[in-house]
Amino acid sequence: MRLTDDKITHMTHIVLKGLMDKGFITLKEDDALLRREIKRTIINELKIGEDIDEAVRRKLRSLSKKLVEGSPEWDVLYKKYYEEEEVKRGKR
Repeated sequence: MRLTDDKITHMTHIVLKGLMDKGFITLKEDDALLRREIKRTIINELKIGEDIDEAVRRKLRSLSKKLVEGSPEWDVLYKKYYEEEEVKRGKR
């Protein structure tokens, strides 16, 4: 799933507010630097998800039995391969 820059910025504000409301952080100065770091982290995580998705789809296309995307068998294998790829990349 691709998110617009505005949506990611909005998520950044929600995450920052949540961290402050829960008392995990207290800001002493401008929050711009922290918001930029949160945004960078969100973008990096989204990129990793896209890379995993691409690797899984490539693996599914390489199977000798051609599966129809969205079929129950395709969905089961997609989930299985996605989890395997996450483990391989240290995301689980």
